[in-house]
Amino acid sequence: MKILCVADHVDPLVYSTTMKARFAQVDLVLGAGDLPLEYYSFIVSMLNVPLLFVFGNHNLSGLADYKGKNQGADPRVGIEPFHNALAVGATFVEDRSYRHGKLLVAGLGGSIRYNDGGNQFTEFQMMSRILALAPQLWWNKLRYGRYLDILLTHAPPRGIHDRPDKTHWGFKAFLSFMRWFEPRYLIHGHIHLYQLNEVRKSEYGKTTVLNCYDHLVLEVDHL
Repeated sequence: MKILCVADHVDPLVYSTTMKARFAQVDLVLGAGDLPLEYYSFIVSMLNVPLLFVFGNHNLSGLADYKGKNQGADPRVGIEPFHNALAVGATFVEDRSYRHGKLLVAGLGGSIRYNDGGNQFTEFQMMSRILALAPQLWWNKLRYGRYLDILLTHAPPRGIHDRPDKTHWGFKAFLSFMRWFEPRYLIHGHIHLYQLNEVRKSEYGKTTVLNCYDHLVLEVDHL
């Protein structure tokens, strides 16, 4: 399975009339946040494959709809809370486990709290979200023999790919998540990469941590 992962920046290699040919073999798209929903809609319409996403701490238009706070304002949102008219075909996977074929994906979006902006969380809040998600992961383990294949986040884990300024700190809670649930991959955004030699891939225990700023293509096999 080939997976196109995108985050943070509308990449001209993706937002292009040639993207269908460039990414013809892609089976699934993962969005790690800070991207406009219209960009996801473009990707889905060009590739005609499922797209799973979380929100970051920017480009939060539609967040209230997906989190159910504005249900009823648009009947389409009220009937199907994981589908938004602005992102046709995109599926919101924040705070839940989702099965795509044999692939198990869960999402924990947002960034560390650094001001009063939206979709920011303290360490305690993120750990609370992980504990709320845990029953779904335990069910995966009982049914499929593993907790998870991919954890999709916006922020990185603390000390892996993050930056010293608080705005770009990672979550310590994600380190605990990887120790407890051993996903094969943690895919994140939030940390912009401007040089070719910047680190995009790291290992932590049994988990490969990938920064998908702009875009990367991941090939997953042996499920």
